[in-house]
Amino acid sequence: MERMPVFIKVDDYDSVLSLVKTIRRKLDEAKETILKINDLKNEEDHQLETWQNTLAEIEKKVDFIDHSLNEPEEF
Repeated sequence: MERMPVFIKVDDYDSVLSLVKTIRRKLDEAKETILKINDLKNEEDHQLETWQNTLAEIEKKVDFIDHSLNEPEEF
């Protein structure tokens, strides 16, 4: 389709420009919000990984203690 000029009333032109400015501002706000959510998600993932590693270490230690207490000593 060939690009044809679009004619609008001057009164409407200012309204359209204002609306486009508002839309761009809202888009920028949405992008910032998404970046903040992504940062929080990354921080949460890191925290969960740390907790999982700590739990794994504790589990290994408890297994070692349990195994040590249940194994008869050899002399």
